[in-house]
Amino acid sequence: MAHMTETALTALSNSISAVVEQTAGHVLSVHSHRSRASGFVWRPGLIVTAEEALAEDGDVLVQPHQGTSIRATRIGRDHSTDIALLRIDRSDLPVLPLAAAYPPVGALSIVVGATEGSTSAGLGVVSRAAGPWRSMRGGDIDARLELDVTLRGGGQGSVALDAGGNAFGMAVRGPRKTIERVGATLEKHGRIPRGYFGVGLQAVRTSDKQPGAMVMSVDSDGPAAKAGIVQGDVIVGINGSAIEGVRSLLRALGPDSIGSSVELLVARAGGTSKISVSIGERPQG
Repeated sequence: MAHMTETALTALSNSISAVVEQTAGHVLSVHSHRSRASGFVWRPGLIVTAEEALAEDGDVLVQPHQGTSIRATRIGRDHSTDIALLRIDRSDLPVLPLAAAYPPVGALSIVVGATEGSTSAGLGVVSRAAGPWRSMRGGDIDARLELDVTLRGGGQGSVALDAGGNAFGMAVRGPRKTIERVGATLEKHGRIPRGYFGVGLQAVRTSDKQPGAMVMSVDSDGPAAKAGIVQGDVIVGINGSAIEGVRSLLRALGPDSIGSSVELLVARAGGTSKISVSIGERPQG
C-alpha cells in the first residue's frame, strides 16, 4: 500500500513538473524600477503582466527563461482589471494560448511565474469559480476565479494553469480571465475607456438613514453639470433603483456605458427629482 501511494505521488509530482517545464518558455520576469513581476507572451512581441506590479515610469526589462534581459516599452495599462501590455523587439518567443474554459471549484491549479529568468511555481486548488463581475476599481472581469495559492515575490502576472497545463488566466490578487478582451483594446488604444459623470462624490446617509452619494465637486464641462446637477446634491437612486453607495454609481461607468443615458434620483432642498445624464468618456490624465 505504501509503495502504491509512493508511486501515485511520484506520478503526480512528475506530471506537475512536466507542466511547469512546458510552460517555462512562455513566461518572463518583469523588472521596472524597484518592482518585480512575472509576465507571459500573449502575442508575438507582446507581453501581458500585472498592472499593479508595473512601475509608472522608468525602464522596463523582461527576461525570458534562461535568457538575457530585453528592453520593453509600455503599450497600455488598465488599473481596473490589473492588466498591462508591453512590447519587445522580438517575435521569436513562443506565444502562450489561453483556454476558453476554466477549471471548476476543487480542481488543481498550477501557477507558473519567473524571477530573474528562473522559473517559479505554486500548486493549489480553485477555491471559487464564478461568472462575470466588476472589480472594486470598476473593471469588467469575464470570470471571477480564486485560487488558494500563495504568490512568491515577483509572482503577480504569473500564468494560472489547469491540471492539464492549459493556461486560463493571469494570477494577481485573483486570476484574470479577461486578457483577450482587455489586451486587444490596450494594443489598439493604449488604454480602456471609462464612463464619466464629471462629479466628485462622498458616501453619506440621508435623513431617513438610506445610503446616498453627495456631490462634492462638479466638472463645469462634464455631463452632470450639463444635466443640471450641482454641488450639494445627494444622489440616492439610479435607473429606478436605490443605490447602495458610491460604488453603485461607479458600476454604471464601464466601457460600454459611454454615450448612454442614466436616470439619477437626486435629493435637493428637501425634495427629490429625476435627472437624466448622458455618460461621457473619462478624460485622459
